Amino acid sequence: MNKFCTLIIALGLLSNASAAQHKKKAKHTSSHTTTRHKSVSHKSARHKSTAHTAVSHHQTNTRHLPTHRVTRLHHYGSIAGNPINGADQTDQYLGYLQGKRIGMVVNQTSVIGKNLTPSPDSLLKLGIIIKKIYGPEHGFRGNSANGATINDDVDSKTGLPVISLYGKHFKPTADDLKGIDLMIFDIQDVGARFYTYISTLHYVMEACAENHIELMILDRPNPNGYLVDGPVLDTTYRAFVAMHPIPIAHGMTIGEYAQMINGEGWLNNHVQCKLKIVKVANYNHKMAYDLPVYPSPNLNTQQSILLYPSICLFEGTVMSLGRGTDFPFTVVGHPGFKGTYKFTFTPESIPGKSDNPPLKDRLCYGIDLRDYNTDLLRRSGKLNLSWIITLYKNYPDQTHFFNAYFTKLVGNEILRKQIESGLSEKEIRQSWEPALSDFKEMRKKYLLYE
Repeated sequence: MNKFCTLIIALGLLSNASAAQHKKKAKHTSSHTTTRHKSVSHKSARHKSTAHTAVSHHQTNTRHLPTHRVTRLHHYGSIAGNPINGADQTDQYLGYLQGKRIGMVVNQTSVIGKNLTPSPDSLLKLGIIIKKIYGPEHGFRGNSANGATINDDVDSKTGLPVISLYGKHFKPTADDLKGIDLMIFDIQDVGARFYTYISTLHYVMEACAENHIELMILDRPNPNGYLVDGPVLDTTYRAFVAMHPIPIAHGMTIGEYAQMINGEGWLNNHVQCKLKIVKVANYNHKMAYDLPVYPSPNLNTQQSILLYPSICLFEGTVMSLGRGTDFPFTVVGHPGFKGTYKFTFTPESIPGKSDNPPLKDRLCYGIDLRDYNTDLLRRSGKLNLSWIITLYKNYPDQTHFFNAYFTKLVGNEILRKQIESGLSEKEIRQSWEPALSDFKEMRKKYLLYE
């Protein structure tokens, strides 16, 4: 057994298996394996559609996904085909970090080993010199509500300075990067254009390029990696939730997306960021992947993560998406649907998760997607537009259904007008071409996985 494995076992990051057993398990197939795995449908207990669901506040601070929703992954390859995250392959990059002053762009999803140890903690114990932490939206520990301004801080556990990239600025300044030899980006993405971690990636790459700092990406699977769909952004509507001319669902990992940012010249003045990517082993885009740690406070179940690319469009409407409940992004409703839908829920303030949710303290009627079979989305390979089309048709005050944020999320003004004029889903999809097909062709140049 090599010296690295001995270190990891000493830290308790591996199981108590013998050294010989670990060496055998460490052998894994290429990340370009063509092995296919059946998607597993995780069903929770059935919910009665007529029940008024109360919020259980004691559950809201649970850090990891509920165990009845998640299949824990064996990160060290004991089962052929299980993805092995870049961060878990410490033997691939530990030597490269030795002697360098490291900055880390991380959050609560940045973990190593089956015990889900935060990667900064793990690397510090391994003697790596970590100088600063950089936190994205929701903060380093992932406990800030969506859109909440986050200030610079000092991490109470490690004593490291934490620089907010969702506070005074999105882009690290030269002073923020002072004393850093190498930056590490290790954050779990979910594959949607409006999920802001890829926007943080852009600004980190730009700052690193301008300050001549190499960026190492510890890649992780995209749980929606099979999905490439939606209208391509009209850059007239560029925003922090819509930075690049890509469709709503891009079907790429962070590592692949970083290569596209570089390759397409999207950084300021077309600067190029020096990248070093530690790939996911045993992964392909069609593979189902259950996240071991939730990526943000309101994507707190595997169901919400898989619904997110389709259902997030309701954030640009007067609807509630369940923020302020224990099941955000799996329900949609509004008080105006009384008499149309039987399922009900009431959003409430949950500090650190949803301080002031839409339709707070109001009884909402709508649809419950907690038991929706997400395999249907996987088989279709498409966003589900039927939900927003149907709820628009059923809403009693259609003039006020959409708000200005809808244009930012969609990336154009066309989709709103198409829904309002009664176009069919087929007609709407036709308008996404040829831009969508052109993106799919461009995407091929940057893929690291099949």
